[in-house]
Amino acid sequence: MDVICQAKSGMGKTAVFVLSTLQQIDPVPGQVSALVLCHTRELAYQICHEFERFSTYLPDLKVAVFYGGVNIKVHKDLLKNECPQIVVGTPGRILALAREKNLSLKNVRHFVLDECDKMLESLDMRKDVQDIFKLTPHDKQVMMFSATLSKEIRPSQTEESHCHESQSVCKRIFKKVPDTDTVKGISTEWCPMEIYVDDEAKLTLHGLVQHYIKLKEEEKNRKLNDLLDALDFNQVVIFVKSVSRAAELDRLLIECNFPSICIHSGMSQEERLKRYRGFKDGHSRILVATDLVGRGIDIERVNIVINYDMPDSADTYLHRVGRAGRFGTKGLAITFVSCSSDVDVLNNVQSRFEIDIKQLPEQIDTSTYSNAIVEDIAFALGQRLSCLDGPVTWTKLLYR
Repeated sequence: MDVICQAKSGMGKTAVFVLSTLQQIDPVPGQVSALVLCHTRELAYQICHEFERFSTYLPDLKVAVFYGGVNIKVHKDLLKNECPQIVVGTPGRILALAREKNLSLKNVRHFVLDECDKMLESLDMRKDVQDIFKLTPHDKQVMMFSATLSKEIRPSQTEESHCHESQSVCKRIFKKVPDTDTVKGISTEWCPMEIYVDDEAKLTLHGLVQHYIKLKEEEKNRKLNDLLDALDFNQVVIFVKSVSRAAELDRLLIECNFPSICIHSGMSQEERLKRYRGFKDGHSRILVATDLVGRGIDIERVNIVINYDMPDSADTYLHRVGRAGRFGTKGLAITFVSCSSDVDVLNNVQSRFEIDIKQLPEQIDTSTYSNAIVEDIAFALGQRLSCLDGPVTWTKLLYR
């Protein structure tokens, strides 16, 4: 069954298509049976890891990930020597390998797009996805997933859509046979099962506490330092709007004795993945990032997200804050508001998702945004609670 599915962030969309694919796949040596496309290298790496984790007891199944920033010869050699049955990757690298005949897609039975709306909104990526789709068989399962699916890209939105281009793209991607094909006089135009959240208010995470702070641009650094010193956090992600701001804020935090790392598109792929793995494994507690990690990335210990810079849209806001409070856990999202355009985005978020985001109070109850066990985190940090004097805070655990 083919499906386009919407569900809130942090509720297991990746597990749905990973387990569904593993349940159905009939691996044949030397043939790619499943193809998963996503928009960033970090997300591709994470999805590949999930396939590997869930296929532990499927010893004959091989999974591989392909993305740019890595010498393409490495990928060509891998495909030549040990062709995987499941391929995960970004559209640009997958298309390059397919066009050069290093990657055969003629036996693909499962075609998955994660964060599909993000891939369809970029003209270049959209074209790559379409070209890849044309290289796969008509007879396959197609699955598309995202937390945000505008009506303009949904296959069922035909006459109602005001954005015909986006709508027609989605229909073309899903279309498996020409519209003129018929079977015994019956049209065979294909339509997927469409699963949507009927009320956008349901897209917000119930365990996520959301607040804003109104301040001037020049006050952001001081306020951020105060928050990091006062809040109890397992891990925190701080979102900024540009590569230069990410690098500068990371430098300032380190100067203030907050051991942060940053991830942005200006880094080499090797360095980005190294830092991503380190943060995911808990080696660092503070991550400064652009929207490169705003979608799909699952770091289970993140319980606080700070929007140092307001995102450009309500959709981006939803994806960013969804890095905290995942899988029903508690979390806290704090957004800095410093100009009129920030206010506009915040108002849009509140009206669209029917939430009341209040100003951050002077005192906030830790139990409303954190359900971590202090002893467990302390152990992970190699600390012992018995050596700490007075109340235990993350500042003590992190910077002792």
